[in-house]
Amino acid sequence: MRFHHTCIESLGVALPDEVLTSTEIERRLQPLYERLRLPEGRLELMTGIRERRVWSANTQPSDASAAAGRAALAKSGLTAAQVELFIHSAVCRDMLEPATASFAHRKIGLPPTAQIFDVSNACLGFLNSLTIAAGLIESGQIRCALVVSGENSRPLVEETLNILNTRPLDRNGIKPYFANLTIGSGAVGAVVCHESLVKGRAHRLVGGVARAATDHNELCQGDTHGDDSLAMQTDSEALLIAGVALAQETWKDFTATIGWSADEISRFICHQVGSIHRRKLYEALGLDLAKDFSTFETLGNTGSVALPATLAAAVAAGAVQEGQKVGLLGIGSGLNCLMLGLEW
Repeated sequence: MRFHHTCIESLGVALPDEVLTSTEIERRLQPLYERLRLPEGRLELMTGIRERRVWSANTQPSDASAAAGRAALAKSGLTAAQVELFIHSAVCRDMLEPATASFAHRKIGLPPTAQIFDVSNACLGFLNSLTIAAGLIESGQIRCALVVSGENSRPLVEETLNILNTRPLDRNGIKPYFANLTIGSGAVGAVVCHESLVKGRAHRLVGGVARAATDHNELCQGDTHGDDSLAMQTDSEALLIAGVALAQETWKDFTATIGWSADEISRFICHQVGSIHRRKLYEALGLDLAKDFSTFETLGNTGSVALPATLAAAVAAGAVQEGQKVGLLGIGSGLNCLMLGLEW
């Protein structure tokens, strides 16, 4: 994929007020820890995640997405009336039908002329949506899009705590549920448009490469579990190995496609899983860990929100500056990998 006229015009983030620490999660798992004689502090030690955030109990994914969409528009030089495409790209949805985009569209106050739909692809949904918007912009069908994602981790975390405390699981039995305890909540939005609409610095989406390894689609699977909860099981070790291998293949094609070397890229923004995943990924790709910017320490893994929200945080912190080349290294269960290049 190559893009010549597409820009990320603004980024907006919405985060919950409630903070859930790894210490608090382990406190709630005290019956399990005592029964299996597990040492306290293992969750943060193994992941590097000190805390994550959770939405209040009645928050819908569309509420979170709408908040982020409004934040992105507030930072934009464009108006809601100019949005011609609106995509909700989260794993989480209000319901199966209609599309969650229809709820968030109304809550933001977008025009009836905007085409709306959901895009779902695990943690890659937001990046996939950027490429869809870019394709329509490059072809001249639209000039402006708003892409949002709102992930709600509370149902999954609560159900996981219930399972771990009530089922007679041994140490091996709890492993598929461990990744669930790293998940956090958050929302992000981006105004994506044709370069002719940008009034300030044009943050160009240069292009990218997508690769799939669907023979590993059983390594991380989640689904609804009752009326108000979610369930997910992950083979974390196998997922890490297969994910890094897929990233290696994608990285080779990515650098060849956009013509960038690792030395030219000033900053890398990866999907936020944890400290071990980050280290293994950078080692395998031969990249400088000093160029990484992370948020998993305080936000956990926020699914499709993780990478774009981390990009927004890097920009706000001055870690990404005008004119720099940025590599977005996304990966999601399935397995799927999507790497995009930005000229900020």
